[in-house]
Amino acid sequence: MPSSITNNPLPLALSIGEPAGIGPEIILKSWTERQAHDLPPFFVVGSVAVLRKTAQQLRMDTPLSPLAAPADAAAVFQRALPVLDLGLADEFEFAAPSRKTAALVLGAIEKSVELIFSGEAAGLVTAPIHKSALYQAGFSRPGHTEFLADLCRKATAKPEMPVMMLTSEDLRVVPLTIHIALAKVATSITPELICQTCHKIQASLQRDFAIPAPRIAVAGLNPHAGEDSAMGTEEAQIIRPALDALRADGMDISGPLPADTLFHAAARRHYDAALCMYHDQALIPLKTLDFDGGVNVTIGLPIVRTSPDHGTALNIAGENCARPDSMINALKQAQQIYQNRQNWARTHV
Repeated sequence: MPSSITNNPLPLALSIGEPAGIGPEIILKSWTERQAHDLPPFFVVGSVAVLRKTAQQLRMDTPLSPLAAPADAAAVFQRALPVLDLGLADEFEFAAPSRKTAALVLGAIEKSVELIFSGEAAGLVTAPIHKSALYQAGFSRPGHTEFLADLCRKATAKPEMPVMMLTSEDLRVVPLTIHIALAKVATSITPELICQTCHKIQASLQRDFAIPAPRIAVAGLNPHAGEDSAMGTEEAQIIRPALDALRADGMDISGPLPADTLFHAAARRHYDAALCMYHDQALIPLKTLDFDGGVNVTIGLPIVRTSPDHGTALNIAGENCARPDSMINALKQAQQIYQNRQNWARTHV
């Protein structure tokens, strides 16, 4: 993550996530470590009561400052954790997600996006949500990212194609297919999807990560990237033709490459991001390299959105053993992306 963050007048919005999980805990711990990590000002969108109960459970004496407006967050950030209280149902038990808090969880996300489009927040950092509890309350989107895409569509009246990028100090990866069964991956890979995703990656690396001439490596689907079709034909019939078209457009694309030799240190020096064919092909190397500190960055949306690269961790909720590393990095990454976008806008008008 960036080692130094330039001060910015707009604070980041941090949606509270699932109250019964570790989200509120890592929020409190991130604020506690704000000076050690030079964190940018942020405010929590959610519930003072949830954070207070969590602090009491963890025996943390964290001062909370209810906000009248996001504009007040920067002034109080160094002495108290700013909270925009939504006044929604906030009764919960640790490690026991309930549909009763769905309005709070979803309302925090909706309000945060609203504040970004109204110019009151620089970007959104999301604490983890527990989808099954939300489904019980009638939530119909597949997940966090799709919900955010819907909210952005409503605000901009434009189609959005969000893409999940996982980042750490040593690696950026994008899974082409995400939360689908492994048996469905091969039939879900198309030249169109590969080209669309690579264009999103290229644009994000330039605008969000300030890399003028991005290099993208693309993994094959099969062992040894198909080994000349001896171990599968997807590389020859689907992946390679798409990459040839991208190269013809002037993009610096390598692949399809064997996934088992794509992620060692020497290989990583030759690309800025790797496109992988399925979820675990991307997430296993990222989490092996930086299990506690990885960040999920949503690219392809008109808003800045990052989140910790982990879930609600219900098995340790309320036990004061959750590490805030990923949340801290998500806050720093969101701020850096916002600044990079501001710089990009100034130089690409």
